[in-house]
Amino acid sequence: MMILAVNPGSTSTKIAAFNDELCLWKKTIEHPTYEISSFNRVSQQYNYRVKAILEILGEMACQLNEFDAMVGRGGLLKPIPGGTYLVDEELVEELHDPPGGEHASNLGGVIAYYLAKQVNIPAYIVDPVSVDELDPVARLSGHPELPRTSLSHALNMKAVARKVAEEIGSTYEQVNLILAHLAVDFLLPPTEREK
Repeated sequence: MMILAVNPGSTSTKIAAFNDELCLWKKTIEHPTYEISSFNRVSQQYNYRVKAILEILGEMACQLNEFDAMVGRGGLLKPIPGGTYLVDEELVEELHDPPGGEHASNLGGVIAYYLAKQVNIPAYIVDPVSVDELDPVARLSGHPELPRTSLSHALNMKAVARKVAEEIGSTYEQVNLILAHLAVDFLLPPTEREK
């Protein structure tokens, strides 16, 4: 299955083409701060980012109709369990006016949906930022009226956990791991971030 993955970040959009689990290519599109800051809302960046994605697809000699599905980074939706979700009009509306607030990740599902719609294929989000699978004890904050909420890089952390489980001959459901998402790539020059 050929899949186009779209991962919008605050100053970049990462895209990659996969044949099943094999990454065929990946690109990072850097968005200068002065360009991104010219938009009042994240949702207004849609055309700007799609244009950049289509330019990369052109450079890679890829057509949208070569893909069987699109997948976008999930955004700040209402709290939901981890998993894969089909993007439909209702989800797109929620991503345009997300209950969790403005964030570039909100564009992932929207971009995937509209690109997929052009060639009549499905679009998905996987393990969005709003995944909430906290145990009740993890919600304790020290004040009963201020419970902890779950917002994380669930996509990254769950992928790493699955990979580690596989490497040790187990499954994600059977392992007990401590994971930490450390975002330090902003310290690296753009050419090093792709590695």
